[in-house]
Amino acid sequence: MAMPAPRPIVDPAWAPLMESWRERQRELAALAVEKPLRPLPRLVAGADSALSPDKEWVLAAVVVWDRETRRVIEIAHGAARAELPYIPGYLGFREGPALLAAFREIRSPVEAVLFDGMGKAHPRRCGIAVQMGVTLDIPSIGVGKSRLFGSHREPGPAAGSSEPLTAGSGGSVERIGEVLRTKDGVKPIYVSVGHRADLETALELVRACAGGYRLPEPTRLADKEAARFKAAWAAPVTA
Repeated sequence: MAMPAPRPIVDPAWAPLMESWRERQRELAALAVEKPLRPLPRLVAGADSALSPDKEWVLAAVVVWDRETRRVIEIAHGAARAELPYIPGYLGFREGPALLAAFREIRSPVEAVLFDGMGKAHPRRCGIAVQMGVTLDIPSIGVGKSRLFGSHREPGPAAGSSEPLTAGSGGSVERIGEVLRTKDGVKPIYVSVGHRADLETALELVRACAGGYRLPEPTRLADKEAARFKAAWAAPVTA
């Protein structure tokens, strides 16, 4: 489907397109596989995006991090036109093309990806980690900086404290993620399954990638790399 030029998200003309997105999310959620991520991956990628200074391009960065040596072994970038506004719950449609372009450049045998965003912690259980994980058919985990969906108690103030992120009520409560405090007194992160992982091993991997910061190292480094890509960005010249 051809994408229209950006308009205010309240514009009724977006309704048919957004319904097609919701249907696609339901399809992808049904394809997502939840299973233990064993053995725990060594080569873990972080993926994040930024907008170009003129807001015309989505700029993606993928950083491949070796969990054992704790070193970056590969970096790739991708760019795509920012044809859509940011609409909560539909991040994958905005950032996906640029991320896919970056992943096409990766040559390392990545074993899992931590995405800056949600996995199953999403109204239709299809955050960007589900959408991209299923599309790439790679184990994926969502690591969000703020809550999109669900409810939870506040974790304790110490690093390592966590609380379940749940959806539903009464007898139909579903655990859709975990709210994890990664550093004393710092805001928690929101961990949820994307594809080919389960919550227990997703949390184990996120903890194993900790480097003393709020974010696990792969997503922290991808965030910094996306910022560098933005600072160096020069839009392609078209004839």
